[in-house]
Amino acid sequence: MKVIFCKWKSICEKGITNAMKRLGISVVDFIHENESLDYDTAYAQKLIEVCHANPDTGFVFTVNFQPIVARTCKILNMLYLSWTVDCPSFPLYSETITFPTNRIFLLDRAQWEKFSPLNPDCIFHLPMGADVATWDEIKLSTEDHRLYDCDISFVGSLYSEKTKYNSIEKDLPERMRGFVDGLINAQLNVYGYNFIEESISEEWAKEFKKYADWAPLGPDYREDIRGIVADTYIGYKCTEQERIRTFQTIGEYFSMDLWTLSDTTPISNAYECRNILKPPRRSKGVCVRGGADSNTMMPKIIKCSKINLNLTNKPIKTGLPLRIFDLMACGGFVLSNYQSEIPDIFIPDEDIVLYESIPDMLNKIDYYLTHEDERMTIAQNGYNKVKESHSYDQRLLSMFNTCLNS
Repeated sequence: MKVIFCKWKSICEKGITNAMKRLGISVVDFIHENESLDYDTAYAQKLIEVCHANPDTGFVFTVNFQPIVARTCKILNMLYLSWTVDCPSFPLYSETITFPTNRIFLLDRAQWEKFSPLNPDCIFHLPMGADVATWDEIKLSTEDHRLYDCDISFVGSLYSEKTKYNSIEKDLPERMRGFVDGLINAQLNVYGYNFIEESISEEWAKEFKKYADWAPLGPDYREDIRGIVADTYIGYKCTEQERIRTFQTIGEYFSMDLWTLSDTTPISNAYECRNILKPPRRSKGVCVRGGADSNTMMPKIIKCSKINLNLTNKPIKTGLPLRIFDLMACGGFVLSNYQSEIPDIFIPDEDIVLYESIPDMLNKIDYYLTHEDERMTIAQNGYNKVKESHSYDQRLLSMFNTCLNS
């Protein structure tokens, strides 16, 4: 089988390409500058040329659904497979998701429930996976342990630089700011159920839009104002506040390493260790280590951490983020917030440990830091489960079988 893989530098592309090659698929990389993911005729023409040059191609593939690829494949009457790994994902609001040549796979069940009625025979739910075989190849040296060994770690953004709400907050009427603050505080006390969107009315969302730095969608998009406000403004702000407050609290009782490029000044007990090969260790506090390359450093950090944290971005309402699968695929012990799809895939307290509140999280950190055998057993169970059932290889086979039967 031959696949044309249109790439836009997603962190998932390398692992999925590795899996395709392990499955014996010939991958034709298509990397071309584009002005628009929707209407770029030059991009479409170049893709058509590549498809004509490879007449034995089975389908075109992308990480995340891209309307310009859907338009091109419809013209060619060629199958287009996409695996949307972001939530929210604005291209799903495009009318192009209704094309019969699409086979769209979504990581989040709630996301699938929202969009699948628009093309029920062509939109499917498919959880994330991991490139286990590649992570298995990464071995730790004495130097790696010296650099990365720690009790607790988190690799990723605080979302402050991604939160559009921060740039408009000062312009909102006081009553609207108060409502958002109250909604976020309420949501942060509930684990496993996102009620932000259902808590705002259409009228309130339309008023909020007047103050937002709103990027207009294309003429053939369905503009879901409530969904956009709930996810990309309030949802991202909620994620930011959860991560800041959680890491602040952890630092009051434990020592943790935070690998991020985000501004960490809101975390009062954070201390800078960016670009320091051997950072000073404190018994408590958040050691800010800087950025971590996802292909080389991240797997080593995971393997060297006693406890790996997962805090799911709020717009992922039910599903599991890529982080959980990568943590387990590297053999890491995972302590995560509760998501309703987790018990469908993993067994809590056997493959993964979940917390239901900040005090519960602190108690579990304390317990598993002092019960190494149990911690190592759970980490091994999680690794085995991902390797046996949730690798990219298995996910791709599931995707292909779904396409054959749809």
